[in-house]
Amino acid sequence: MNNSRPTLIAVGDNCLDAYLSKGFVTVGGNALNVAVQWRRQGLNARYFGALGPDAEADIMLAAIEKAGLERSDVEIRPGASAVTLLTDDAGERRFLLESLGVGGNYVPSLDRYEALRQADWVHLGTNSSESLVRRLVADGVPFSIDVSTRHFDLSLEDVPLVFASGPDDPAKPVEPLIERFKKVGARQVVVTCGKRGSFYDNGSEMFFAGSVPVTVVDTCGAGDSFIATFLVSRFFEHYSEQAVLDHSAANAAETCTHLGGFPQPIQAIPQWLLDKYDSVIRTTQRA
Repeated sequence: MNNSRPTLIAVGDNCLDAYLSKGFVTVGGNALNVAVQWRRQGLNARYFGALGPDAEADIMLAAIEKAGLERSDVEIRPGASAVTLLTDDAGERRFLLESLGVGGNYVPSLDRYEALRQADWVHLGTNSSESLVRRLVADGVPFSIDVSTRHFDLSLEDVPLVFASGPDDPAKPVEPLIERFKKVGARQVVVTCGKRGSFYDNGSEMFFAGSVPVTVVDTCGAGDSFIATFLVSRFFEHYSEQAVLDHSAANAAETCTHLGGFPQPIQAIPQWLLDKYDSVIRTTQRA
C-alpha cells in the first residue's frame, strides 16, 4: 500500500435526501459521503456510482463537483436517480420513501473496475452488488463494506472488513452479532451503535469506545464520517485499535452538528420534486 498518498475509492450508493418537514434537500449516500470525507482530509479520493439522466442528478453532480470529486467518475445510466423522502424529529430521521434508482446493485464499468484493482483501499456502500463483492474478494482487493442493518443479505466470506449498525440499547449484547459476522467469514468487524458507542474486532481481540456527546442537528452521515476516518487512521496512519475508535467517534460526532452528511449549500426542495412524488407524499401523510 502507498502509505504516503494512498488511492481511496468509494463505490455505490448516493441519494438526494428531501426533508419534507423542513423543506430542504441535501446530497448524500454512504459511499458518496465517505468519498467526500476523504476529500475533505485532502486525500486522493474518488467516487464511483450511477445516476439517471434527470434533474435530481443535476443537483447531485453539482454537489459532487463542489466537494472536489470528479463528475466524470459518475456513470449516467438509463433510469432514475436515487431519492429519499424523510421527515425529521429532533435530528432523527424517519424514512417515508427510499428509492435506490439506478444505483441499486451498482457494478462499475470495466475501466472503473480496473481502477479498483489498483486502489490502495475500496469502500463499498450499503446495497452493494453481490457479484462485485465476490469479484473484489477473488482479485485480492483490500476493501470494506457497510452492510448497515442488512447484516447478512450478502455473502461476507473473506471480506476484509465489515461495518454494520448494531443495537444502541446497552442491555443487548453486541458480541453475538460480531461472532456471527466472523462465522460467515468476515475477517474484521466494526459495529457502530449510535449513542452507545462502537465495537471493533480485529480478528483476534475486541475493542470498544463510547460516543462523543454533542448537540445534534442532524445524524445523517455520522456513520459515514466514522467509516472514512477509521479506514485512513487504521490502515494508513496506523492508529492503535483503541485510538482509531476514539478518533472516528469524534469525527462522527462533528458531523452531527451540521445539516447533511457533509457541509454543503442547503437548497429548498424544488417544486418539481414535490410534484413528482406528490402521490407518495399524500399516501404517507395519510398513514
